[in-house]
Amino acid sequence: MLNALTAISPVDGRYRNTTEKLADYFSEQALIRYRIRVEVEYFIALCELPLPQLAGVDRERFEALRKLYTEFSAADAERVKLIEATTNHDVKAVEYIVKEKMEALGLGAWQEFVHFGLTSQDVNNTAIPLSIKEALTGVYYPAVEQVRDQIAAFAEEWRTVPMLARTHGQPASPTMLGKEFMVFVERIEKQLALLHDIAVPAKFGGATGNFNAHHAAYPSIDWAAFADRFVGEKLGLCRSHYTTQIEHYDNLAAIFDNLHRIDTILVDFARDMWTYISMEYFKQRIKAGEVGSSAMPHKVNPIDFENAEGNFGLAGALYAHLSAKLPVSRLQRDLTDSTVLRNVGVPMAHTLIALRSLMKGMGKLILNREAIDRDLEANWAVVAEGIQTILRREGFPKPYEALKALTRTNTRITAEAIAAFIETLAVSEEVKRELRALSPATYTGIYNK
Repeated sequence: MLNALTAISPVDGRYRNTTEKLADYFSEQALIRYRIRVEVEYFIALCELPLPQLAGVDRERFEALRKLYTEFSAADAERVKLIEATTNHDVKAVEYIVKEKMEALGLGAWQEFVHFGLTSQDVNNTAIPLSIKEALTGVYYPAVEQVRDQIAAFAEEWRTVPMLARTHGQPASPTMLGKEFMVFVERIEKQLALLHDIAVPAKFGGATGNFNAHHAAYPSIDWAAFADRFVGEKLGLCRSHYTTQIEHYDNLAAIFDNLHRIDTILVDFARDMWTYISMEYFKQRIKAGEVGSSAMPHKVNPIDFENAEGNFGLAGALYAHLSAKLPVSRLQRDLTDSTVLRNVGVPMAHTLIALRSLMKGMGKLILNREAIDRDLEANWAVVAEGIQTILRREGFPKPYEALKALTRTNTRITAEAIAAFIETLAVSEEVKRELRALSPATYTGIYNK
């Protein structure tokens, strides 16, 4: 609890219980573990190539090597940081601990093939994208899909509930409450489909992307083909073929932009729910002991939707910076991407907080059918669109203008006023019956499209 109370960021303080699962992907310890994973798998891939100098490595030792990252401990992470205090280089410290561990495993004779021909960005630009890919799969997708599924459940539950729509904040043609929830389900699903389609990129090509050292040492080996296999088959990433010292990050930018769009959609949802609550279309379940206001005892505030909106906003600002900054680097590389990449877990943490808040907020919703029906009944003017459209079909002269004269006033249009107007129309009795059937509760169009 002490760490939570003294943390600078609420991501690791107030909201630690919500975000702690991201530590497996984005903490300093996790980054070290992912780097060791790349170094170990790369050494194994060199053995399997095979390089003649590695012919003596016992293949049965590969599992022990993989335990360097599968059983990576806090003590191991501390050892890396101790080495880094001397090297002042984080990836070199990772190289050194792998070499130490190889000595202990009796593989010291081959330790110089750890980090062979690599630059630090070959490790960073595979480790970090891999952590992002696995965080999306392990944490993000389940959380956002839970929200989508709950919105979809409400859409089904309330599919037959008519509701007054509002465009520009004014009464408009009625809709179905369930359909308005389906708007967000469809938007989320389309963006998730796009997100799944973006290949998670990786750079792996030596100091300036040309395999200079690899080719100098083994000119007969097709290193580009080797790198494609290693990155694609061992790590499950997509190697960028033409790079500088670093990955150009265009696909990462696309991922961050897509995550930002999903957050923006959910900001829209949170604001709509806040507004529906303020209109009393929904009440909120009251939890014993909770306080809405320190001064006003009656208050039950929509705080979960407000919390979600705020955290989605923070996430969006960070995603926007990541996607704008990362693809830009001076000549063959500057260091600005390094510190920025260390923060990729922060916007995802704020998104996770927001998604949890949305689930809490939706869990409190109680449909207030009385308020919804009352609003419909108070706005009979909205059927004017339907009446004038039917009259257009019948060739009635200037129907829009006739309904405008009836409804565009400062007096409330009632069911009786609409009925009286219909009786004045020079149309058949059959058409009048059709017009009389229109009401705010029935003039809702079609649900499935």
